[in-house]
Amino acid sequence: MKILQLCKKFPYPLMDGESIAVHNLSKSLQQQGCEVTLLAMNTLRHYYEAEQIPDDLRHYKAVHRVDIDNRIKIHEAFFNLFSRDSYHITRFISSDFSVQLVTLLQQEEYDVVQLETLYLAPYIPLIRQHSQAIIAMRAHNVEHEIWQRITSNTSFPPKRFYLRHLTRKLRKFEIEALRQFDIMVAISERDLHKFRNMGYQGAAVVVPIGIEATTYQPDYLAYKREPTMAFIGSLDWMPNVEGLNWFLESVWPVIRLKYPAMQLHIAGRNTPVWLQQLQLPGVTIHGEVPDAAAFINQHSMLIVPLLSGSGMRAKILEGMALGKVVLTTSLGLEGIAARHEKEVLVADTPQDFLQTINWCFRQNGQLENLGRNARQFVAQHYNNQEIGRQLLQAYSSLIVEA
Repeated sequence: MKILQLCKKFPYPLMDGESIAVHNLSKSLQQQGCEVTLLAMNTLRHYYEAEQIPDDLRHYKAVHRVDIDNRIKIHEAFFNLFSRDSYHITRFISSDFSVQLVTLLQQEEYDVVQLETLYLAPYIPLIRQHSQAIIAMRAHNVEHEIWQRITSNTSFPPKRFYLRHLTRKLRKFEIEALRQFDIMVAISERDLHKFRNMGYQGAAVVVPIGIEATTYQPDYLAYKREPTMAFIGSLDWMPNVEGLNWFLESVWPVIRLKYPAMQLHIAGRNTPVWLQQLQLPGVTIHGEVPDAAAFINQHSMLIVPLLSGSGMRAKILEGMALGKVVLTTSLGLEGIAARHEKEVLVADTPQDFLQTINWCFRQNGQLENLGRNARQFVAQHYNNQEIGRQLLQAYSSLIVEA
């Protein structure tokens, strides 16, 4: 099967959830015998400069990049207030990307064109015009839901009004897009249920983020040292910044009051200046680190304090695959069927977090057991090869019906 995969950013380095999700599924499909071609936007925020394709992407038959400038521009954002178009979406419309897409569709007959996220939906009419391929929407999130949650957590009235306005237009676009593709590739049962309630009636398959657990080497010696916490994630993604800021302001002081020796280490791509300059007792800011797994492995606990967002968190799965104690919110765990105090820890308020840390200290050296349970859980439920096999079966059935 020949698959053309479209991405709104170049999926490398493998430092964020979207890149990991794109990479792991494409690799799994290639291992099932598919020829996968990548066409990705090379945005200024996630710009990849090297001419040589990294070894991690060698499973692709071909890799194509198109430079686009989709930065938020004040004048465009202002005038969009008077437009029906979603500013979230229009920033990803590029004539250069359209030209490259048409060129590839004319050069090769693809069986499937797989859109990675809603932001590629504007190109569906162009694909229909130049290809007979099945169009699959791989929805990493219910996109408007992220912004609904961010809006509800925003207290400044003018900003809240503006975000609500943007969210309404994004939701309208997302609902209209549901009628345009051939199969929904949802990342969780919960998200698929949301899409059904929004009006989607077509073919669908649930394809969570897959993990190759054998490529992750846990360092259980971290449990022999004093407990420390780690946070790692893209710090240009608003839900990450929002959740981390809340944790530092509301949760960390409570934890440090009870456990003054506790240390928190923060790493992430595109670390904002305010965070780089932050000086809090027990907090170390590392910026972007060369090896996410090595960073996580140094610590016994990985925190994912999300207050908004949607879909699944790849970093939770990675932390579990590395045998770490993952401490997250109920929202952060959405889409992952792990259990509190069995494979993960869940807390939603500062007092919840403190009680959970108390629980960790009461384990009397047995906290490692939860980390081992987490690794076993990921290997059993999120096997990358099996997930790719299920998606390929769904594509094959749809092609036969067509």
